[in-house]
Amino acid sequence: MKVRKAVIPAAGLGTRFLPATKSIPKEMIPVVDRPGIQYAVEECVRAGIEDILFITSQGKSALEDHFDVSPELERQLETKKKLDELEAVRSLSEMAHIHSVRQNRPLGFGHAVLQAREHVGAEPFVVMVPDEIVPEPLGDEPPLLERMIEIHDAHQALVVAVKEVPQEDVSSYGIVDPGDIEGDSAPINNFVEKPSVDEAPSNLASVGRYVLTPAVFDALASTEPGVGNEIQLTDGIMKVIASEGGYAYIHHGPIYDVGRVAEFLRATVELALRRNDLGKPFKEYLGGLDLKPDA
Repeated sequence: MKVRKAVIPAAGLGTRFLPATKSIPKEMIPVVDRPGIQYAVEECVRAGIEDILFITSQGKSALEDHFDVSPELERQLETKKKLDELEAVRSLSEMAHIHSVRQNRPLGFGHAVLQAREHVGAEPFVVMVPDEIVPEPLGDEPPLLERMIEIHDAHQALVVAVKEVPQEDVSSYGIVDPGDIEGDSAPINNFVEKPSVDEAPSNLASVGRYVLTPAVFDALASTEPGVGNEIQLTDGIMKVIASEGGYAYIHHGPIYDVGRVAEFLRATVELALRRNDLGKPFKEYLGGLDLKPDA
């Protein structure tokens, strides 16, 4: 069955970005000139997915508003002949079919995905962590979501995107134990949530992109709280792998974790440099900065 739907869990509080996130959803913090959530939706659209479900919580209505029509703003932009801005605003409401459902209790990432059961039904679907920004590929950079869907279609099994991380960082991620790697993919033997450095089966870390089969919903419904006393998506995925198998896609293109302040700053700089309209003047500006430490 064709992958047609995506689920974007966005119910977290964003405490790493306080005080900014006291009144603004972390997914709405701009990275260059658009909120983080927009990058995720644009990535879906590039992969041919236009049915997108946000899993939200109280105070997150701005996510839906961002992709809704805005007649008064459009009228003002049209009157003032700001046609480029008008097109940018209108394109948001035409970009995809956006839906939302609330996760009323913060019981974990797996629990958030479970809230999508009624909307997704008996179809394979994508899950995306909006903190992870995957930019539009340049040159020979590999597309991420498109390649994951290809692997799913070939094997009719779930797919987890991973990247290599330094060994000392494995305890911050879900880590895959791969079988024989062929090209950019491998079957998954095991998937462990935040193992210690000594217990990590590899340095292949999950990067917040999944193509899942509907079997994951039954698996999550029967999953007890795990790490952090939360229902972990990793545990549900392992149940599905035990019965259906699953694959890892090893991505070698750029990914930015904008849920971490230092990485957010790096993403802002690098995404600006990738832009045709901003890259050259911004690079010249950066080259002229005096970055010598204070004496």
